[in-house]
Amino acid sequence: MIESRVLLVDDEEELRHSSAQALELAGFRVETFASAERALEFIGFSFPGVVISDIRMPGMDGMTFLQRIREIDVEVPVILVTGHGDVQLAVRAMREGAYDFVEKPFTAQMLAGTIRRALDWRALVLENRRLKAVAGKRDDIEQRLPGRSQVMVDLRYRIRAIGASDADTLIIGETGVGKEVVARTLHDLSARANSPFIAINCAALPENLIESELFGHEPGAFPGAIRPRYGKFEHGRGGTILLDEIGSMPIDLQAKFLRVLQERVITRLGSNEVVPLDVRFIATNKVDLELEVAAGRFRPDLLYRLNVATLRVPPLAQRRADIPLLFLQLARESAARYGRDEVEVSQNMLAEMAERNWPGNVRELRNAAERLVLGLDSTSSETASPMTTGSRLADKVAAFEKGLIANAIAAHGGALKPVYESLGISRKTLYEKMQKFGLDKKLVAADLSGDGDGL
Repeated sequence: MIESRVLLVDDEEELRHSSAQALELAGFRVETFASAERALEFIGFSFPGVVISDIRMPGMDGMTFLQRIREIDVEVPVILVTGHGDVQLAVRAMREGAYDFVEKPFTAQMLAGTIRRALDWRALVLENRRLKAVAGKRDDIEQRLPGRSQVMVDLRYRIRAIGASDADTLIIGETGVGKEVVARTLHDLSARANSPFIAINCAALPENLIESELFGHEPGAFPGAIRPRYGKFEHGRGGTILLDEIGSMPIDLQAKFLRVLQERVITRLGSNEVVPLDVRFIATNKVDLELEVAAGRFRPDLLYRLNVATLRVPPLAQRRADIPLLFLQLARESAARYGRDEVEVSQNMLAEMAERNWPGNVRELRNAAERLVLGLDSTSSETASPMTTGSRLADKVAAFEKGLIANAIAAHGGALKPVYESLGISRKTLYEKMQKFGLDKKLVAADLSGDGDGL
């Protein structure tokens, strides 16, 4: 059984240490952080614990921290610590998904009681997810990466196969398809799940500081380097480092990173001391790196070393049949995140969603779902209404799927091969769905005999 954890985030050092000591005496395993950004690296979909955070902090404050956690997993319990004048803010945080709040000054016994209740609730959540997976229902991976199309089934299969290993992985996919979601899933499936997950956007790092950011530096290494500093690689020791858009890494830095991959050691700027590095590297890119190699922008030896395993995340254009189900799930998640009632989406709107082009992929689809839930979509009054009692998501999705398949069969004159190819599903899946929905079984028989689609 995974040991429960308590992450304590507070920028006041004295209060942070005294609270941690009191909680440790009460029997909790406590890890302390001076900033929310650092604590966020330890939170994943399978995080087995509770987060305690001050509501007012420099940098990322408690409210923003809460929203970032809920983007990872809406069922991670977050307890916010407030000052006397922040009670109204804390109440708003409860409406937006915080588990509870405690007001300063608080006693260790009161905080410990809240933590125990939160840990019990989190344990039930994780056990429920595990039992659903054992029963053959949607598991954590399918909840994070939903979709019934064959390309998504294959992707989840490969993630399960690769995740438990320590293999460096290259993830290729268009903007907004969910490459970081895939990377976090791989991290959470591995033995490194309770260690940091460090995401580095290679395209956003300034070229004059990128080496210092990644490798760290010693005092005097360059003008302004007054004290020693760990780089991102050292911060990630024991965990996973995500190099987002690695194709943007400068060519001269690629040679140094190749050595890190080969030897798993780094040397800080201004130092001759070699530091061992125990990390797993995951890299993402929008386009195939073979194209970058051919253009002379990426080292071929780095590519060969990096892509021990490669995952390709399909765009929505390759899995249009998944769009209605995905949109409904995103709308439901948005409603929970913003404390709104769930909305009922019309079949016409779902059909329109499936046919529309989504160059921003899942990210753009999520924005559309949030606009609908918040009432910012100009068509929302016509296409959505509060959920009525007894309405079932499964029935709505099934009705839409039946209509989509029937329309596709009619559009292709009864030929089934172009139907399952255009819908992005296998022939077997199409037959099963036709039988499930009571569509003309003669078409199936004709297709099997080779008469229905010219096979």
